[in-house]
Amino acid sequence: MLESFATPLRHAAVPPAPVPLSSARLPGGALGAFNTRGPAHAPASIGGALLGAERDALAPLARCMAHMLDEIDYGMLLVDSEAQVLYLNHAARRELDSDHPLQLAGQVLVAPNAGDATVLQDALAEAQRGKRRLMTLGSGEQFVGISVVPLNEPDGRGGATLLVLGKRSVCEQLSVQGYARAVSLTPAETRVLELLCGGVQPTVIAARQGVAVSTVRTQIGSIRAKTGANSIRELVRQVAVLPPLVGALRSSAAAFGAVRMPLAS
Repeated sequence: MLESFATPLRHAAVPPAPVPLSSARLPGGALGAFNTRGPAHAPASIGGALLGAERDALAPLARCMAHMLDEIDYGMLLVDSEAQVLYLNHAARRELDSDHPLQLAGQVLVAPNAGDATVLQDALAEAQRGKRRLMTLGSGEQFVGISVVPLNEPDGRGGATLLVLGKRSVCEQLSVQGYARAVSLTPAETRVLELLCGGVQPTVIAARQGVAVSTVRTQIGSIRAKTGANSIRELVRQVAVLPPLVGALRSSAAAFGAVRMPLAS
């Protein structure tokens, strides 16, 4: 059913290649709304059969949904009960790098750490019973929270499970840069803002930039004036709650030669 959403499935460090998804592994029910195959195929099902014309009317929405998922800067994966990956968006492919607690082994989602593997297995088992869960994996800088959401059938049968990957940093660089342009920060002020959002103290920023601390404090004062923030904490909060920007994902995908499956009408 989700063939038109197929996204390259290979290790994040390797240029991905398109992999067709077997509709036999995917649940019906609500997921049937994403069936965008042509009239030659059986109609999609949403809690029952749809007529061909109704099925075709869903295609534009399905295309929009596919693009929408790629514009969300949170990694999102659909997996089955055996951790086989059915779909992942651009952000997920970027997030699952060699340092992430979760890895792709072919089309299977795995956790190299034994403790994390047990947590993942238990969470997927609970999802098959309709239980949502927030699981935490990794440690230190690689600590990440992952929302586990069951997408079960209307009759209660286990279906696919949605995994939403948490962020490993408070402020995304693209969001900081977009915000800096919006409030007309200078390049130097933008760099100071990026470091502040990374938790770097003004004295350390000054040492890294090779300038006096007074210069950095003047830049911070200018940033606060342009943004209306009363403190560094409020300034960081303003950036942290911004909607994410994903423009770089497109150029990164092109650089790696990623090929997206065409969205059938």
